[in-house]
Amino acid sequence: MTRPVWTGSLSFGRVNVSIGLVPATVNTIPTFHQFQRGTTDRIRYRRINERTGEEVAYDDIVKGVEAPDGEVVTFDDEELEAVAPGRSHTLELSGFVAESELPVVFHQKTYYLVPGVHTTKPYALLCTALSRSGKIGLGSFVLYGKQQFAAVRPMRDVLTLDTLFFADEVREPETVLDTIPDAGDFSKRDIDTAVRLIETMTTSWRPEDFPDRYREAVQRLVRSKLAGTEVGAAPRPPEETNVVDLMDALQSSLREHTPQEGQQPTGERSGQGQQQRRGVESARPDSSMTKRELLRLAADLDVPGRSRMSRDDLATAVSEARRRMSKPNRAS
Repeated sequence: MTRPVWTGSLSFGRVNVSIGLVPATVNTIPTFHQFQRGTTDRIRYRRINERTGEEVAYDDIVKGVEAPDGEVVTFDDEELEAVAPGRSHTLELSGFVAESELPVVFHQKTYYLVPGVHTTKPYALLCTALSRSGKIGLGSFVLYGKQQFAAVRPMRDVLTLDTLFFADEVREPETVLDTIPDAGDFSKRDIDTAVRLIETMTTSWRPEDFPDRYREAVQRLVRSKLAGTEVGAAPRPPEETNVVDLMDALQSSLREHTPQEGQQPTGERSGQGQQQRRGVESARPDSSMTKRELLRLAADLDVPGRSRMSRDDLATAVSEARRRMSKPNRAS
């Protein structure tokens, strides 16, 4: 099991549950080193005393702040730990709110709460109670030397903890937007058309349909440079839709994504459809295409139900449509 980044206890009322905190996500962002151009010499950074110009050992570095009068106040880690609230490693749930009341903008990072060896029963009880009530617990604790505002919620029979931004860390949209768009400028027809488009493009939650295309592109770039070949640039982003063309864009999008009558989206087919997908997975010519590219191709081929298909379903449907179109040519 992954080593916990924090251990302590979760308390609500007079119930205490021993827990550990394990990150629920991993960082897969491509990382790069720095080199001097034209060489393979790595660039390194050193901790330099700006007054003496000498390098300082990590153990000789302390934290500090500069007061308004210019005086510098420094602290040891032990001093900061001593004044940190909750340094007894306790996460106390001080209240519960409806999950719908927590705006998504407050969320930072998600962790799994791991129960202690002898606390699985109260852990399961809290998880079940939260699931039934539709509530999430709010509290605070100290992680990495910083007080954290946190929300505890159930997910698939386990408890998760989301670290949250504090209220003064969240900016109101009025403070960063010059103007707030006014929905009153649109007619009921405009809004109804946009709503219908959203409904026709509604699908099931499948996060695997949205892979990290940038990471994949960087990996292809690395392989191509090692092989001495070139990789084409990514396609240009679509042009912005202006106000004059907005309704035309909505109407054409709606026609493009509306399934033909009597046709089922490929994503709703039976296990036979899944076997067909596996059968053409290695042979189809679209294995490197993105879902957006496949959607455009499916629109050109007039594939019904394409807006509700996963990437694999789209690739299969495009391959089948191509085969159907090519049959008359072979017969002639």
